[in-house]
Amino acid sequence: MLKNIDPRLSPELLMNLAEMGHGDEIVIADGNFPGASVNPNCLRYDTSGVPNLLEAVLSVLPLDPYSDWQYGLMETVGDDPTPPIWSEYKDLVEAAYPGATVKQIERFEFYERARQAFAVVVTGETALYANIILKKGVVTP
Repeated sequence: MLKNIDPRLSPELLMNLAEMGHGDEIVIADGNFPGASVNPNCLRYDTSGVPNLLEAVLSVLPLDPYSDWQYGLMETVGDDPTPPIWSEYKDLVEAAYPGATVKQIERFEFYERARQAFAVVVTGETALYANIILKKGVVTP
């Protein structure tokens, strides 16, 4: 056991977060996301929703202040409404990184970014459009 590490973070996820470098991206996805087919480094968190895991990840992962955006959301398609879960994400990210900027990412561009991401974490989240990309920054003194 380790001290001061959120127990929601598994050893496998902690290893992935630690191995990421500046500018690398990680996707935390809902249960509908095709994680295993878009990225060979797909971790499963079926017993957690995205907000729960996002809060834990943000407790250890610095976001990139030098990027135009620190987190990205998959755009809705057609007349689909704005997902209520996005306001939860905004609140969680803002609490950890005040002033963080969001980027809306078109669906197929989001899949392409997921292919290039360091890892994809698929959760048991049932909300639609509940996928988020985090861009890793650096730890500063």
